[in-house]
Amino acid sequence: MQYLHPVITVELFPEERLALLHLLNALPDEQWANPTVCPGWSVHDLALHLLGDDIGIISARRDGYRELRTPANLDLSQWANLVAYINQHNEQWVQAMQRISPRLLCEFLQMTGEAIARHFAQLDQFAIGVPVHWAGPDPAPVWLDTAREYTERWVHQQHIRDAVEQPGLKERRWLAPVLETFVYALPQALRQVNSPLDTTVQLVVTGDAGGTWSAVRTDQAWALSTEAAREPDARVTMDQEIAWRLFTKGLSKDEALPHIGLEGNSVLADKVLDMVSIIA
Repeated sequence: MQYLHPVITVELFPEERLALLHLLNALPDEQWANPTVCPGWSVHDLALHLLGDDIGIISARRDGYRELRTPANLDLSQWANLVAYINQHNEQWVQAMQRISPRLLCEFLQMTGEAIARHFAQLDQFAIGVPVHWAGPDPAPVWLDTAREYTERWVHQQHIRDAVEQPGLKERRWLAPVLETFVYALPQALRQVNSPLDTTVQLVVTGDAGGTWSAVRTDQAWALSTEAAREPDARVTMDQEIAWRLFTKGLSKDEALPHIGLEGNSVLADKVLDMVSIIA
């Protein structure tokens, strides 16, 4: 994959966690049971999921620990298998941790948040690391994997804020890196479209944190660009609020369509709406 300028998010991890803890520590007991957009999960469940993500990264990447019960015969290179395995894994964790009180959960999240921030800060962000699966199967730069982890935490914090009717972290410094990371899913969304060389698909996200990106068909694959050399064959325009929710399946395509502008080739434009920037 061709990469644009690096999306460096390391410095945002401590502040994102502080904002989350400030929110959670102020919640009355009854709001921990509020349902979130994540099916079947309450605020308490989603916070437990964030804790599980932290523990998984610290254990596997910092400490080199691999859990012994990962099925040896499960082909995780298949997208459906990967999604099913991760969903089952996450659900098992959340159910097993139900005895953790909100107060103790916040204490754990503070501890793991500090450890996560230290871990990412000491990595060479420009080395080649693990694949970011929704962007493609190849090993990706560490900065993209780090940014992916930032987007995971940012998105779930927004889910919690929505559930308790609190404003989100929507300023440019928070949201722009999320959108800049999500756009790396665009070539993957178009990968099965056979188009002539130089076919161009443009995504325009309006708002303070938005931007304009293009996917251009090369002789090998679709390549990302921030500068289109020609008028796009398809253009999709949406605001930043619709964008992050659509690309994380917080909105369905049908729910988002009335708020989206589509121009040009309808097949190409429709593929943009199928873009998914999470494992789901």
